[in-house]
Amino acid sequence: MSANDLSTLLWRERELLDMLVFKLEEEQLLLTAGRSKWLHHATREVEAVLGHLRTTGIERTVEASAVAIEWGLPEDATLRQLVDGAPDGAWREILQSHLSALTALTAQIADVRDTNLTYLRAATRATQETLATVGTGAPASQEYTGRGVRQSGSGGYAHLFDRRA
Repeated sequence: MSANDLSTLLWRERELLDMLVFKLEEEQLLLTAGRSKWLHHATREVEAVLGHLRTTGIERTVEASAVAIEWGLPEDATLRQLVDGAPDGAWREILQSHLSALTALTAQIADVRDTNLTYLRAATRATQETLATVGTGAPASQEYTGRGVRQSGSGGYAHLFDRRA
């Protein structure tokens, strides 16, 4: 366990955060294009990246703890505290670079996430408005029974959606 191993894990975390930005932007493109058919695939990919991030985060915590002890810092030192407590020279600069990049990526992820939430809310509202107009005033189409006999829909309207949910 060393600062070099910690730096390697931080690089991995940066790559995963960069991938998360990509996947969130992919979701955004699907939302803006109205291609909600594929949204569940993009969401599954985001969840996969988040799973990898959780694993990498745990590994980083363990490695950072070992480096903190080696440098005479508290075992639960944050990355910022590691930067401040790093020996003068390259490690301070390297860890500061990681911290800056991770902070920027986190802000970028928050922005894309917020934009996606706005698009999702708009899509949900449009869907609810569409569902509210279903079955209001349209003439009923005739339906067939299990025997193949025509029968009018209940209440004069054919039901397209199960509203009990």
